[in-house]
Amino acid sequence: MCSEGIIERYVNFYTDFAFKKLFGTEINKELLVSFLNALLDGKEVVRDITYLNTERLGTQEYDRRAVFDVYCQNEKGEYFLVEMQKGEQQFFKDRSIYYSSFAIREQAPKGVWDYELKSIYTIGILNFCFEKEGTDYYHEVKLVELKTKEVFYDKLTFIYLEMPKFTKTEGELETLFDKWLYAIRNLASLMERPRILQEKVFAHLFEAAEIAKFDRIERYEYQESLKAYRDWFSVMETAEIRGMEKGMAKGMEK
Repeated sequence: MCSEGIIERYVNFYTDFAFKKLFGTEINKELLVSFLNALLDGKEVVRDITYLNTERLGTQEYDRRAVFDVYCQNEKGEYFLVEMQKGEQQFFKDRSIYYSSFAIREQAPKGVWDYELKSIYTIGILNFCFEKEGTDYYHEVKLVELKTKEVFYDKLTFIYLEMPKFTKTEGELETLFDKWLYAIRNLASLMERPRILQEKVFAHLFEAAEIAKFDRIERYEYQESLKAYRDWFSVMETAEIRGMEKGMAKGMEK
């Protein structure tokens, strides 16, 4: 958690404001392109992206609305849905699948169509752990044939990053992906750009994330977003403590 008041030099990445400013704006799209390429590690190369409308309505008025954090296409027309999740939700995986369905459905053109689809990547940067056991922070999910364990369909990919499990120190960073995860997790606690993050893209990141360079409106919006994040964190922490207390009380009764 950040301390009260704006005494940090850089934004807290896990706030809605910071995430959308750094990864969801045209002026900073170099940051998202670099992050995606580091994440995909050569399996796919993203040279450019086009941001899409982040609100998608269902096919009927009564359909539930989906709002994505960042929704874009690369130069080959492939879709990327990137979300930042502050905390665990009961049906997080269901929500993730549901959101990916919008990128599938909107590919259908009017008229004759042979059903060929462009690839879809759903990426979750998670400030919680949905797998309580183990230390793996990177999870890549595809449709597979259970008997052979071979990929059945390679155009639908879900990647989840459990950020609390990423514990590498500055001296342990090796790849560009390591550096991105380190920057994301530690941004708000840093007072200067670490020496290890010398790539040009990180100079851009730290300049865009510096609170002192915000205008009055941006500073107000960030403050409100930071307050919402802290309030949410406090509520979740209180609920966890209450749950533990109830569990202990029941144990004592038994």
